[in-house]
Amino acid sequence: MKPETLNFFEKVYEVARQIPYGRVTSYGAIAKFLGAAKSARMVGYAMNGSGGKDVPAHRVVNRHGLLTGKHHFDGTNLMQQLLESEDVLVIDNQIQDFETLFWDPQKELR
Repeated sequence: MKPETLNFFEKVYEVARQIPYGRVTSYGAIAKFLGAAKSARMVGYAMNGSGGKDVPAHRVVNRHGLLTGKHHFDGTNLMQQLLESEDVLVIDNQIQDFETLFWDPQKELR
């Protein structure tokens, strides 16, 4: 990977580490906060590569609250289990009460 890609990934990890327990955000919200609004997919790649970096990747979902990254976690339902351990209700791979639980870095970190 190019150095600027690695630097972007580290910025993504810095934001993701600040997502509070029991809250979630989206790939796009992180991308927008970092000034790269069209880079939601790159944020997803960063989350996929975050293993072992102490990043709560399970708290980052798609813009509709769907657990689209769940297949990157070990085990069949690990992403859902991690969210449920934080009292986040997930039904059919969809976070319930998504709007209430949504953490927007644009509002929270400015």
